[in-house]
Amino acid sequence: MTSVVWRALLFAPMGLLMAAFLGTVIGLFQSSMGTGGFALYGELLRDEGIRTVLVRTIVISCVTTLACVVLGYPLALFLARSRNRNLWIILVISPWLVSIVVRTFGWMVLLGSRGLINTTLQAIGVIEQPIRILFTQTAVVIGLTHVFLPFMVIAMLSSLLQMDRRLEEASRILGASQWQTFRNVTLPLSIPGLVAGCSLVLLMATGAIVTPLLLGGLRDRMLGTQIYTEVFQVFNFQRASALAIILLLVALALVTPLRIFESRLRRRLGVVS
Repeated sequence: MTSVVWRALLFAPMGLLMAAFLGTVIGLFQSSMGTGGFALYGELLRDEGIRTVLVRTIVISCVTTLACVVLGYPLALFLARSRNRNLWIILVISPWLVSIVVRTFGWMVLLGSRGLINTTLQAIGVIEQPIRILFTQTAVVIGLTHVFLPFMVIAMLSSLLQMDRRLEEASRILGASQWQTFRNVTLPLSIPGLVAGCSLVLLMATGAIVTPLLLGGLRDRMLGTQIYTEVFQVFNFQRASALAIILLLVALALVTPLRIFESRLRRRLGVVS
């Protein structure tokens, strides 16, 4: 078989995925238009409640991504240097073996007014009355970080493992400190994995439903839970379709600057793709 045929076979699954995605988007857009055209979009964007949900979705998604970077990068770096890497990777991805609903209910037990955190703080005398953590945005960020952290770690680990370790050794031989080696060698070369991980977490966090619904309640809804409400409680499919299109645009608006940042940083640091 020729190389053209092999390439066609390799790209066929990607083509099917893209076709299904585009078909879904077109179907949602047609459903959102209805008989009023773009009037529904203007109505949604003028709705103060929807704007509040939209801003909350962006803030929680960005904070979750930042938390995953802060926690995930050192962990990925440790895994890349560890001799028992396979064992640690199994431990990192082990939460995927448990349903997201079960994990979220576990956080409800931990963060409740009579949960482990409050009872421990009361037992050691840090607080006198239980503090309210459950059904807040803080609880949503904690839950989403726990759910999406393995994705960030795996994305960054793949980039760190592809890096030539001899570059770090050469840096140290030439007199660079450990911090200078990390800043000038390790970090620039791990940027693709960092951007990929941030993109994954941002995209999944903006559309999260189960965790925000259980840990944030109805008061601190995100756009995904708002769409869920419109479909399964209000049965307003046109409004839900319009919100889904808005959610898609928001996700693209959040991810695009990351790609631009990666490209500019690569040129500034002289990193070759």
